Amino acid sequence: MALGVLLLLGVEGCSTATSTRARTPFSPGLTQTGRASWYGQPHHGRITASGERFDMHALTAAHPTLPFGTRLRVVNLSNDREIEVRVNDRGPWIRGRILDLSYAAARALHAVEAGVIPVRLIVLPGD
Repeated sequence: MALGVLLLLGVEGCSTATSTRARTPFSPGLTQTGRASWYGQPHHGRITASGERFDMHALTAAHPTLPFGTRLRVVNLSNDREIEVRVNDRGPWIRGRILDLSYAAARALHAVEAGVIPVRLIVLPGD
């Protein structure tokens, strides 16, 4: 019986650690600067980490820790173009990158050809 309680406590501790790690405390106005890439066709229609289907034509993005639904202003620091995206996936998984943009978001920022661009992210207030 004691072993069962320990196993239950161990499993509960793991799930708590996992859910905590997947979220970053944030507030409107928080900024982050780094490099962003984009993803499109091979992932179009697949299920994202948030459970919705990825639409490469929607203004969405993948961030490693911000909660799903977080709205971000993304500024391309190479040309000062900016757009608003909604976080609906996890990523990027390449070291040194802070955001994966959908194809539509990358196109709006003139980032498709470059592939990877310097960006500033600004967390926007929720609805």
